[in-house]
Amino acid sequence: MRATARGGTAVWLVVLALAQVAALVLLWRFAVHTTLGQWADTVALTGNRIGQDHIDGPVNRILNAMSVVSLLAATAVIGFIALIRGRTALAVTATLLIAGANLSTQLLKQHLARPDLGIDPERVAAGNSLPSGHTTVAASVAVALILVLPPKIRAAGAFLGVGYAAAAGVATLSAGWHRPSDAVAAYLVVGAWTAVAGLLLLFFQRARAAISLADAHRAAAAVLGLGGGLAVVASGLALSWLVRLADIPADELAPRPLFVGYAGAAIGIVGTMAVVAALVLAVVHRLVPRDQG
Repeated sequence: MRATARGGTAVWLVVLALAQVAALVLLWRFAVHTTLGQWADTVALTGNRIGQDHIDGPVNRILNAMSVVSLLAATAVIGFIALIRGRTALAVTATLLIAGANLSTQLLKQHLARPDLGIDPERVAAGNSLPSGHTTVAASVAVALILVLPPKIRAAGAFLGVGYAAAAGVATLSAGWHRPSDAVAAYLVVGAWTAVAGLLLLFFQRARAAISLADAHRAAAAVLGLGGGLAVVASGLALSWLVRLADIPADELAPRPLFVGYAGAAIGIVGTMAVVAALVLAVVHRLVPRDQG
């Protein structure tokens, strides 16, 4: 029974990894290589001007707090938490998760091409910006924290991590640094790497490790998953409402559709991070059992 459960978890993690990679590819093809995708991103990015004066301060504080030094410090803290719990393999795996996700984001950003479809001439020179590096930093730290925290505070850490990573994604949009698809792509990169990290944890897990369903956090995972799913649906509805205006350049749209585009994108960013975290929270008790055996 133990081997069967372990095998089922491994299959689930492989499915999650492949699904998130496939979603990343589809998002890239739509947002970067189609006229509608580039237009929707540009509408959201143009709509960030609405109320920007009121949020400039918090947005800048969030983004300025993210740097190579802060990432290294966060990684060290996460590794330390795992080590004081006696989880050497977990410390190494969490570190690899953060490093792999952030390295992958930088490689993708440099090597993915963004064709000029005449949608956003002001930012043509900037080239490709997918995925978002700042968002990857926040999301990878948040997910790694879910893995290393003890079961008693894991759910609380998950909600705090989602809030932090979602705020970072929305902040990059609000500051005009990134398109919404860039933030969503970052979450998918982190989600795929988390599934790979889960497979590593299963591989190094001792055969006598005891898994407790009391550590499953089903309610918290359901809240995050359901809430995130509804947010993604709402974002899709906002996009479907905007489609009828797709023949109008983004800078010529009225304030209402600009706000719908911006708000819908922000909701989609938050929802995607919540779903990714819910998937991690739902399976982490099988990857990091309380009793190592």
